[in-house]
Amino acid sequence: MKKIIIINGPNLNLLGVREPSIYGNQSFVKFFETLKENYNHVNLEYFQSNHEGEIIDKIHEVGFSYDGIVLNAGAYTHTSVAIGDAISAIDTPVVEVHISNVHKRESFRHHSYLAAHCTGVICGFGLNSYSLGVQSFLSA
Repeated sequence: MKKIIIINGPNLNLLGVREPSIYGNQSFVKFFETLKENYNHVNLEYFQSNHEGEIIDKIHEVGFSYDGIVLNAGAYTHTSVAIGDAISAIDTPVVEVHISNVHKRESFRHHSYLAAHCTGVICGFGLNSYSLGVQSFLSA
């Protein structure tokens, strides 16, 4: 059974109440339960932190033993060289995901410090971006 973790960064714990016009009105915890049901043949885990160092620690912890990491680093995508370095230091492949289409938003969101270290980038499909990220590891 494949082992995949979804790692969410800052403010994503507020999904469902934070800017629903951009991020929708469903909590991630509720969405994750549906995701686990849809992929019951996969060992899916979830981790969220608002702290850069905790995200890096989790990447280090799972980065040599899991089959995939689906990472939405939130705003750290556009600011964190350290998370990019953590991704490049591990063996586990990482797919960067975003709920919104970051290229249709503010210009500072157009650059990712993570993408060059990731297998791929998925954005703009709402919470389904996570499903596409999981699927990418199952078809490989």
